[in-house]
Amino acid sequence: MAGAVSPSDNEHQVFDRMSMLKAFDETKAGVKGLTDSGLLQIPKIFVRPPDELAEELTYKKTQLQVPVIDLSEIDDSDMRKKIVEEARIASETWGFFQVVNHGIPQTVLDGMIDGVRDFNEQNIEEKKKYYSRDNTKRVRFNSSYDLFTSRTASWRDSLTISFSGLDPIDEDELPPSCREPALEYSKHVENLGNTLLEILSEALGLETDRLKNMECSDGHRLHCHYYPACPEPELANRFRAARNSQDFCEAT
Repeated sequence: MAGAVSPSDNEHQVFDRMSMLKAFDETKAGVKGLTDSGLLQIPKIFVRPPDELAEELTYKKTQLQVPVIDLSEIDDSDMRKKIVEEARIASETWGFFQVVNHGIPQTVLDGMIDGVRDFNEQNIEEKKKYYSRDNTKRVRFNSSYDLFTSRTASWRDSLTISFSGLDPIDEDELPPSCREPALEYSKHVENLGNTLLEILSEALGLETDRLKNMECSDGHRLHCHYYPACPEPELANRFRAARNSQDFCEAT
């Protein structure tokens, strides 16, 4: 039948896509490597499927307000009860919440962002030392953790650092470009995490240190994302789309 697609054609398309994915992954240069090459169009593996693009055109945006909890007065007994109640309601209705005035200094936050940017914008050969898809590695750099399983590759590069309280990470394992900022940021994140575990324990009607004693705070992981400038952001799958020379970093 004219115009029909045979099984072999489909197999070829899948094989071709897999070949493109493997070729991209083997460069170990990430998305930043693509932008540095001066490309004007994004590779097909980064283009979202037609149905997703069409759905976006008809999607009606709504304004949603995520629950925000202010921790500035967490040490005040009366305010603590209010904060615990807010956390309980947010957890039951939304499943998550945002915290502000959490005690992490702005200088530490900015330092971590700068460290992530420095890592991604350094010499590619240095970055390649950390490129891996082995989830057991404490420090690994790659692009799209689900590169070979998702419908569309994400237009971002990620540096993941795992900290374990039971087996502390060797500082020398961390990239020099962001070693000090990551260690400092990690200390503050651990403290904030313990505070949140206390709040959630009390929200559940348990003793303050119950979740911490259940080893819920024995480790944490930093996901540091870098979003290189994209020549066709409307087609790419990314949290934020940046054009031209505008790059964006985040650490979670």
